[in-house]
Parts: sequence; structure tokens; C-alpha cells
Amino acid sequence: MKINDVILRTITKAIVFIILTLGVYLFFAGHHAPGGGFIGGLVLASAIVLLYLAYDIETVHKGMPFDFKKVAALGVLLATGTAIGSLFFDVPFLTQTYEYVNVPIFGKMGFSTVTIFEAGVALTVVGVVVTIILSISEDE
Repeated sequence: MKINDVILRTITKAIVFIILTLGVYLFFAGHHAPGGGFIGGLVLASAIVLLYLAYDIETVHKGMPFDFKKVAALGVLLATGTAIGSLFFDVPFLTQTYEYVNVPIFGKMGFSTVTIFEAGVALTVVGVVVTIILSISEDE
């Protein structure tokens, strides 16, 4: 028997965009306010899990053809790469650098290695959470 979930699917289309926007905001607000890679990653993962709840796994995989185990591995690689990168420049472990760059449209913007580290944390959290949810949902 097929369940009619038109309301869930219709609301999901709008809500997922809002959740993803909130997740990106929390990710970037983490340097100056509560948030960062971990909480941003959890919010982003919750949007993906909502898609899995509203649609079937095959439909979501057509739109997002990611292996979330590889996403988690990439996140760990980014986070540890920025941590170990400080050792190559003879500075203390996990030392950050901050540089202002002139971006064509936005003008002068500040970039930090902490952003790369936080991106690694966010990718790790998204990959692990979605992998756990998919593992729990498998039929055996």
C-alpha cells in the first residue's frame, strides 16, 4: 500500500531550503557567535534526513549522488590537514592564520584557516550522521 504524503513532500521542498540556509548561516557565524562546523553540520544533516523521510532513497540519490562515507572521510582529511599544516610552518599545533583578500565582487574579505578546519568538521558531521541514518534504515 502506497502512503499518500503529498503534504509532507510539498512542505519539505520549502523547509529544506530554509534549513540549509540556517545551516550555512550557523557555519559562518561560528567565528563570532555560537555555531560553527559542528552545529552547522548537524543542521545541514537534518535537512538531508528530512529529504530521506519525504522521498525514497533512490530519488534522493538521483539528486544528491554522494557517498556520505567519502564525505565524512574528506571532512576528516580537511580538519586534520589544517591541524597538521601548522607543523610545516614551524608554528604551534593548530595555529591559525588570517589574511585579507581582495575578492572581485565583494571587495576586501578576511579568510582564515579556521574556516577550512570548520568545513572539515561540518563535512565529517554531515557524512557520519547521514551514514548512521541510512544504516539504521536498511532492511535486513
